[in-house]
Amino acid sequence: MPPTLTPTLTPTLTLAAFLQQPETTPPQEYINGQTWPKPMAKGKHSLLQTRLVSAINQHALPDRRAHAFTELRCTVGDRSLVPDLSIFTWPRIPLSPEGDIADHFDIAPDWTIEILSPDQNQTRVINNILHLLNHGTELGWLIDPSERTILTFQAQQQPHLHDQPTDPLPTLPCLTPWTLSPGEIFSWLHLIP
Repeated sequence: MPPTLTPTLTPTLTLAAFLQQPETTPPQEYINGQTWPKPMAKGKHSLLQTRLVSAINQHALPDRRAHAFTELRCTVGDRSLVPDLSIFTWPRIPLSPEGDIADHFDIAPDWTIEILSPDQNQTRVINNILHLLNHGTELGWLIDPSERTILTFQAQQQPHLHDQPTDPLPTLPCLTPWTLSPGEIFSWLHLIP
């Protein structure tokens, strides 16, 4: 049985105080006054994260439609989260006064993707996706490599379970007609030619 991640109990820690602390490895998330460690990526998680960010950026960057980021801290509402992938449409990417990308993202991504790790609490991950949807995120994916399923969340809609290899997965409107399917995503895990 995989170990369970538990929060660091710091009842007097505010969000502002949490954000003043140095970053840790693995990163910590701030949820309801507690800090929770993100699990270290293992093989399947790391491979899917790397391939997804590459596939999305290959499609989105040439026309500056969107940008996918890995492990980017997004602070919205009363939480500071580090989704596995955060995708922002181009006009919403925060910039510094000099026009460089900002260091702090105090807005929800347009699309968030989480890849479930064996030692991760599925309910907490879904709760974080729902929190982001309540703060402006349009689309969320929860990828479960062990079950070979992808649960998608869209604002104002019921979640949808994609368990068929050819199911077209929803993406951001600015990226259509491009789509991915669970079969394509999970085929990346098979490295033997």
